[in-house]
Amino acid sequence: MEPDARAFWIRSPGEGEIRPVELPEPGPGEVVVRTVFSGVSRGTETLVFRGGVPENQYAVMRAPFQDGAFPGPVKYGYLNVGVVEHGPPELAGRHVFCLYPHQTRYVVPEGAVVPVPDGVPPERAVLAGTVETAVNALWDAAPLVGDRIAVVGAGMVGCSVAGVLAGLPGCDVQLVDVDPARAETARALGVRFALPGDADGGRDLVFHASATEAGLVRSLELLAPEGEVIELSWYGDRKVSLPLGEFFHSRRLAVRASQVGMVAPARRSRRSFGDRLALALRLLAAPAFDALITGNSPFDELPQAMARLARGEPPALCHRIDYPAA
Repeated sequence: MEPDARAFWIRSPGEGEIRPVELPEPGPGEVVVRTVFSGVSRGTETLVFRGGVPENQYAVMRAPFQDGAFPGPVKYGYLNVGVVEHGPPELAGRHVFCLYPHQTRYVVPEGAVVPVPDGVPPERAVLAGTVETAVNALWDAAPLVGDRIAVVGAGMVGCSVAGVLAGLPGCDVQLVDVDPARAETARALGVRFALPGDADGGRDLVFHASATEAGLVRSLELLAPEGEVIELSWYGDRKVSLPLGEFFHSRRLAVRASQVGMVAPARRSRRSFGDRLALALRLLAAPAFDALITGNSPFDELPQAMARLARGEPPALCHRIDYPAA
């Protein structure tokens, strides 16, 4: 007999597999979702796949619907778009986004899914979780009209931040990365591009998302006096050294973390997690975000695809996973 569902599990660091899943009967207030697309958030998910989550961060790094535990076996992921097969009339048959791992069908509380707006293709909606991170970063940073801003690190998070910033009137936004091929992504998003050595200084704000020590150091160098770095990188178990002598004190610079696990303090009393995610989905009506989806694989090949992504083959942004039709 066919199982109720199938899910991708990390059996042990560097090894993935597809496992059968027996779904529970949906109870009151729950929905059944059939997945049509999911996305691999390359930075965090490949770090989890390699077993790079520090033991003291196991609780912090849990995904909302994670099964198992780090370093494995663990079912991990959080970019999922599906169709509601069972639920209230206002959701039945609709595409929804959910912070669920890579699984063909699943049962969750109704409040865990957010409808995909009519103007957003479900293929693009897999980016909602990462654009939500960008929204939270902008709430933390509070950029002003006309600000000079750099985004260092043109991965999935950095490009999402640049894409949201591109709509801020009067701002000069420069996307900075060591890979010259990211210039094409920057053009698609409507922002300028520079290699690290060519980036413009005097920035009011720098969003750092390269997850490298060199990128964070360069972010500090690009700041104007009393400027601020919004740190979006997660380094896992790696140590980072910074030059906090030199110009750091004389320029009165600042480094502040932004993490999506909590709504930014500036909006926490007035916006819920659902409000933030719904806003991210509305922003994805912009076709420019299609530039962030750089490859796709069928669900059955996800173990092999994840291993390739962990090795940097190919150097993807968001890798989309396509699920078989019902």
